[in-house]
Amino acid sequence: MLHASLTVDPAFRVADVNPRTFGSFVEHMGRCVYTGIYEPGHSSADEDGLRRDVLDLVRELGVTAVRYPGGNFVSGFRWEDSVGPVADRPTRLDLAWHSTETNAFGLHEFQRWAEKAGVEPMMAVNLGTRGVAEALDLLEYCNHPGGTAWSDQRIKNGARDPFGIRMWCLGNEMDGPWQTGHKTAQEYGRIAAETARAMRMVDPGLELVACGSSSSSMPTFGAWEATVLEEAYDQVDYISCHAYYEELDGDLGSFLASGVDMDHFVESVVATADHIRAKLGRKKRINLSFDEWNVWYNTRFEARDKPTDWAVAPRVIEDEYNVADAVVVGGLLISLLRNSDRVTAACLAQLVNVIAPIRSEPGGPSWRQTTFHPFAQAARHARGTVLRVEPVAPTYETKRFGDVSVVDAVATHDGDELTVFAINRHQSDNVELALDLRAFAGYAPVEHAVLSDPDVRATNTQDDPDRVRPYAADTGSVTDGRLTVSLPPVSWNVVRLRRAG
Repeated sequence: MLHASLTVDPAFRVADVNPRTFGSFVEHMGRCVYTGIYEPGHSSADEDGLRRDVLDLVRELGVTAVRYPGGNFVSGFRWEDSVGPVADRPTRLDLAWHSTETNAFGLHEFQRWAEKAGVEPMMAVNLGTRGVAEALDLLEYCNHPGGTAWSDQRIKNGARDPFGIRMWCLGNEMDGPWQTGHKTAQEYGRIAAETARAMRMVDPGLELVACGSSSSSMPTFGAWEATVLEEAYDQVDYISCHAYYEELDGDLGSFLASGVDMDHFVESVVATADHIRAKLGRKKRINLSFDEWNVWYNTRFEARDKPTDWAVAPRVIEDEYNVADAVVVGGLLISLLRNSDRVTAACLAQLVNVIAPIRSEPGGPSWRQTTFHPFAQAARHARGTVLRVEPVAPTYETKRFGDVSVVDAVATHDGDELTVFAINRHQSDNVELALDLRAFAGYAPVEHAVLSDPDVRATNTQDDPDRVRPYAADTGSVTDGRLTVSLPPVSWNVVRLRRAG
């Protein structure tokens, strides 16, 4: 048995919980769209061909914003192909994922899906094969009320009211040589700045995201952000971050500590952005949009999963997630919340089938992956103010990150509700975690939900969709301002307290 402690105090305020922390990502990749959120022939399909069973799970997941339509896909996307009568839309080759795009699902279908799902659209523009003019055309089509060529075309296509999209991504992963239209930092910074400047001429109130590094392992990491922001600092509000994690060579200990890398990523980008702020003598701060993050077994994809035959909606990176993966996702959520003062938007990539918390089968059922549960619980219970906590806990040695705390945690406080989110990274030992709650006199525990399993490789499948799910553990009681809870090995934990009376 291991022992740890932490203090929860309203004075340790980080920032308000931003609802956009719980965003996700829908890309025209694999089966995310086709047979994922959209399948007209499915028994649950509504009048727009949207799967009601998947919509129900999206609402349960608590997603607040969805980035669309990519991803690598957007760098070859001709948005005009995706509007108008479906029978008239052209079929195109998608170079990003070596597949065929029918355009049966397009801008109007996505907008209707977003309204039904109750999510905010976050639109990406193509700065790979296209540029300023096309971005302006898309903005006019989506957001202008009417009386112009593109806005009238939207009305003709069935949407009298503007879409009103506020947040726009200026391209995607333009630092990556894999990107169609890949650019140097100087080239991208210039086109991002010019596109942003022109878009603001249409609507000064837009929120614009410049592409940061595709990962912190990119050889240009840091230098890319600095160069791009020197060009575009005054025109943008966010710089993006992308990070994916996987267990490599059986190194579960390092994998469970993935949040350490995310924290380092955030700290590095914030430092770079603030350096450019000082260098340029600006007052405004650039925030971070962590608009792609997840567990992704990319080495498997590189080795065998890449599509090769221009199929429509091929099965691509449909990773099956286990308990350890879910605990890592929980740890990454803790990192995002802990950095809420600068990470003010984030997108779990992706939403359905493609490295996703939700799985579905064509003509068949949909179900929750293990990673669904920590996201849904955090989206439901992280409210009000984020409170930083500093666990005092044993450490263990990792190959990638050195000595790492066995326990990671964060808390949120909203009126009469206090929630502590915690993970135990130890692979064999329980941790007795003592919470110092003296600053929250009168609060009593109402729930301790745990996601854990003796088999850390256990998964949810079509045949056994609820094999892994949160269960209720003993909450104990507050004595002399302290509450002790037991965290099982490799576990995600949500401890909720409420003010008595």
